Amino acid sequence: MHYTYAVFKSRNETLSFSRHLKTLGIPCAVTSTPKQVKRTCGISVRFLSDYLSIVRAHFPQRGYLSFVGFYPGE
Repeated sequence: MHYTYAVFKSRNETLSFSRHLKTLGIPCAVTSTPKQVKRTCGISVRFLSDYLSIVRAHFPQRGYLSFVGFYPGE
């Protein structure tokens, strides 16, 4: 399985994004940010990469100011 991490600088926005994905029916987990990603709050939202296009489609509607980016992971 391939995962994608949504990385933020704000813990509050990380948790908010996780709740938003769950309301869309997208399984996700709040987890430690991969070590290679710098300048973060330390936690990220991990979800299956199969959902990335759906996540991207719904992301701009939310206006997360501390969003760093989407990163591939294992």
